[in-house]
Amino acid sequence: QVQLVESGGGLVQAGGSLRLSCAASGRTFSSYPMGWFRQAPGKERAFVAAISWSGGRTYYADSVKGRFTISRDNAKNTVYLQMNSLKPEDTAVYYCAAKGGTLVATETRQYDYWGQGTQVTVSS
Repeated sequence: QVQLVESGGGLVQAGGSLRLSCAASGRTFSSYPMGWFRQAPGKERAFVAAISWSGGRTYYADSVKGRFTISRDNAKNTVYLQMNSLKPEDTAVYYCAAKGGTLVATETRQYDYWGQGTQVTVSS
């Protein structure tokens, strides 16, 4: 079992930055590929970014490529999402997730553990 707790959300103006953190506890964090997803009001949860267990491979949704960076610190059992050049359309609840196995994934159904989410609001 893995427990995930997100933090770092908040209200920011368009063009600003935020860094989200996801602290993990439970089973060995360093063996899990991790992902960030987001859900805006009235929309389905959508893939944002993912990272391999070693941090050597990263994947991004086209909508955030070049603006967001996912990273992890296995010594601290934490994964991060650095968000720059934020836009109002980035407003959503952001969730981190962990999955078993070794393959990185981009679909919600492929993840086994989820955090409770953190709200990000970008004002225009």
